[in-house]
Amino acid sequence: MPATPTIIGALLGLGTQMYSNALRKLPYMRHPWEHVLGMGLGVVFVNQLVKFDDKLKQDLDKMLERAREANERRYIDDDE
Repeated sequence: MPATPTIIGALLGLGTQMYSNALRKLPYMRHPWEHVLGMGLGVVFVNQLVKFDDKLKQDLDKMLERAREANERRYIDDDE
C-alpha cells in the first residue's frame, strides 16, 4: 500500500516536468535533474495528501462519535 502513492507521486512529478518542457517546445529530457526534483516533489506531495486524508477520516470519526453521544445524552438521558 505505501508503494502506490510513492509511484503515483513520482509519475505525477515526471509527467509535470515533461509536460512543462513540451509546452515550451524544449526537448523532453532537457535537464534531467529537474525531472528527479519533480519526481521527489511529487512523491512528497502525494504521500502528504494520503496522510492528510487519513487524519481527516479519523477527525470525522471522532466528530461523528461525539455527535452520537450528545444525541444519546439529549434524548435518552431525558427520559430517565
